[in-house]
Amino acid sequence: QVQFVESGGGLVQPGGSLRLSCAASGSIFNLYGMGWYRQAPGKQRELVARITLGGSTNYLDSVKGRFTISRDNAENTVYLHMNSLKPEDTAVYYCNAVDSNLRVKWYWGQGTQVTVSS
Repeated sequence: QVQFVESGGGLVQPGGSLRLSCAASGSIFNLYGMGWYRQAPGKQRELVARITLGGSTNYLDSVKGRFTISRDNAENTVYLHMNSLKPEDTAVYYCNAVDSNLRVKWYWGQGTQVTVSS
C-alpha cells in the first residue's frame, strides 16, 4: 500500500526557515523521482521542486536559491528545506512520486500547511 505522509509545516515569520518531510511507504519511492508541490487558496497546485532517482534536482523559479530538495533512500523520505520564506510561500505542501514527464504517480496525501506571516 502506497502512502505519503507530509509533516513539518507551521507558522513562521518572513525570512524564517522550515524543513518539510515526506515519508513514503510502499515500493514507489524506489521507482520514481519525488516532487514537492504546493497549493495556495484559490490557486492551482504547482510543482515546487523535484528530485530524480539519480539525485538531479529542479526548482520553480520563484524558490530557486531558497529551497533545497533532498531524499534519503534508506529511510524512504524526501525533504524540502525552505529558507528566506516569504508570505507568498504560504500554501499547503504535498509530496508525490513523479515520472520523467512530470506526471504524478499516486494519490495525494493530506499535505502540511505552511504559513508565512508576521
